[in-house]
Amino acid sequence: MGTDTGTANGNAAGTGTGIDVGKARADTPGCARVAHLNNAGAALPPAPVIEAVAEHFALETTIGGYEAAELRADAVEHFYGAVAGLIGARADEIAYVENATRAWDLAFYAIPFAEGDRILTTTSEYSSNAIAYQQVAAAKGARVEVIPDDANGTLALDALEAELAKGGVRLVSLNHIPTYNGLVNPAAEVGRLCREHGVLYLLDACQSVGHLAVDVAEIGCDMLSGTGRKYLRGPRGTGFLYVRREIARTLEPPFLDLTAAEWRAPDGYEIRDDARRFETWERYVAGQIGLAVAADYASALGVAAIEERVVGLAASLRRMLADRPGVTVLDRGERPSGIVTFTVAGHDAAAVKAAARERDVNVSVAQPRTHGYDPHGLDASVRASVHYYNTEEDLDRLLAALP
Repeated sequence: MGTDTGTANGNAAGTGTGIDVGKARADTPGCARVAHLNNAGAALPPAPVIEAVAEHFALETTIGGYEAAELRADAVEHFYGAVAGLIGARADEIAYVENATRAWDLAFYAIPFAEGDRILTTTSEYSSNAIAYQQVAAAKGARVEVIPDDANGTLALDALEAELAKGGVRLVSLNHIPTYNGLVNPAAEVGRLCREHGVLYLLDACQSVGHLAVDVAEIGCDMLSGTGRKYLRGPRGTGFLYVRREIARTLEPPFLDLTAAEWRAPDGYEIRDDARRFETWERYVAGQIGLAVAADYASALGVAAIEERVVGLAASLRRMLADRPGVTVLDRGERPSGIVTFTVAGHDAAAVKAAARERDVNVSVAQPRTHGYDPHGLDASVRASVHYYNTEEDLDRLLAALP
């Protein structure tokens, strides 16, 4: 492999030509220090995001938190349009939430489950979501049912359609991209089936927003949760929830405050009729401003160009790893993502991660046995997740760091 440093255009053959990688790296201070291949964990933020968060925090320390929020009210409000524009939604369909898990929880626990309701999910479900299913099943008498994989490892659409046809399904809930392998679930096809059968559809998009082109109208989901810290390159401690306008007023959040509802003294209240019924008044204001900047940054680059670059780099990495003796690439699915998982014969994943860290290469450890209903007997693996600011030189550095 070459040593593409991104100093000019930074685009290698097959990795997309729509991103000025040199500029993206110049905007990313962390690129000068590490080969960061842990973007599915937390990506490196660009300078505009860093500056937006730092400037607002500095303003808070100078004039006071409430006063800073009042002074920057336009920047706070801009968040809703920025995120909506990124995913093809309306501004009133977006709520600011402190992380993707809490955003997902707010949507899920707002659904009025009843005895016998069926919840359909996928084999690769994230453990936090699966725990919530079990809690609701025990409390409400609902049933959690897992749709099997197809031959490629993604959710089997024919099996899903057969289960929907049986009736009694309250919710279809799945992840767009699982945390521990490289597949992309067929989100839009699932949405079509859910619409045909009149079933609610909740999509966990924490690994896909900022990674793939995500359009809620095309996907057809009723609710979608996302995070700031991963591929969107926003601040940690930030996230968002999309709730389709027609659905929002049918869902009662598990808790309310004076932002979500208006008190009708002495003993009444009225819940907002838009997605902000899922918000609380107190929040990380600097983070909300920073997340808006991150959404604008991704939109300016173009989500299609981002996806092309990320998927192309991941494909290059899979080829490089497959040519390496003793390395087994584990990714499944017909449509690959920017997440690459693999093992190195004779070395556990944690040791490989530590060896890479010693050479300033960041990867993470995927634990299939702690996520998913059907982990296919997999032990821990190394997870390398690329972003558009990565280069082939970063990939070479990872290969050189492997034992």
